[in-house]
Amino acid sequence: MKIKSHIPNSVTLLNLLSGIIGIIWVLDGYIISGAWFILISAFLDFIDGFAARLLKVQGELGKQLDSLADMVSFGVLPGMILFAMAKTNSQLEWLPYLTLILPLFSALRLAKFNLDTRQTDRFIGVPTPAAALFVSTLLHFAIQWPKIGTVITSPFFLIAIAFTLSILLISEIPLIALKFKSFAFKKNVFRYALVGLSLLIFIGFGLAGIPLIILSYIGLSVVENAIGSE
Repeated sequence: MKIKSHIPNSVTLLNLLSGIIGIIWVLDGYIISGAWFILISAFLDFIDGFAARLLKVQGELGKQLDSLADMVSFGVLPGMILFAMAKTNSQLEWLPYLTLILPLFSALRLAKFNLDTRQTDRFIGVPTPAAALFVSTLLHFAIQWPKIGTVITSPFFLIAIAFTLSILLISEIPLIALKFKSFAFKKNVFRYALVGLSLLIFIGFGLAGIPLIILSYIGLSVVENAIGSE
């Protein structure tokens, strides 16, 4: 087996390692620091797919390994973040455990994705990295807007977020994927709109803007579907 065939899988394993380290940090009480590892994993997840396509070494092993790594980095780790945040502000011991629905539905989402042949040029349901990025930057959002932040970090709101994201993960909503078959503006209006809006939000608010970017992503996808179905 050629060395180049191991390169994407090695990057995938770094994604997995990043997720594991993030979990350890969250368990040690460093929630924001642990959340950073979701961002690192998201970058590595992009790189491993790009490397596999560039080197033309895509295969079933890489596909399965990618899902296993994503389950830890974008399933278990965001679940632990929500759990830790809810536990910090909850007076009921059992309440934070309800946030752990997110890792369960992340596993279901990843299993469905591996079997679904419809997701070649768009996603069906919210991808696990998008849901994880939403969770990873919630505290940044809460710090940026303290008045809203007190609501966001309440246990019941965090549980609502976990349940909402879980439903969106396995939903049948077609969502924009940044997979360009051509760069013609007319065929990619919503893709370009998403990229432009995301850049503006990120420049304006930094990491605190990522939850807004994810919401914009879902909103633009819904509008695109509504227009396309007319």
